Amino acid sequence: MIQITIPTPDVTIHKQKDPELSNIYGFTDFHLISRDKAGIFMFYNDRDELLFVGKARKLRPRIKKHFEDTVSIMKNYRGEVTKIEVCIVEDPVHREIYETFIINELKARYNIDKVLYK
Repeated sequence: MIQITIPTPDVTIHKQKDPELSNIYGFTDFHLISRDKAGIFMFYNDRDELLFVGKARKLRPRIKKHFEDTVSIMKNYRGEVTKIEVCIVEDPVHREIYETFIINELKARYNIDKVLYK
């Protein structure tokens, strides 16, 4: 049997209620997320329920794209996201395994690919 442990987040950012600084959907701390590192990211709502899990070779641009893109699976749910957790995972095989494991273990609400728990 293979044992997989969900990695501890390296960065967690929270949505601000009334942000005074420039923001994207209330998030002002995107600068804390590495621009050039690879890893996985998780979007949570205000009840700490997992909404979406993704992976990226370059984390910050990929996460921002979910908030700006017109074709993102999250485009209709962006307002629900109140917390973003990021785990640095450089190995592409490990990213794939963690993403699939987290989607199915924590039952991410808006992931439609890689779902095995239906």
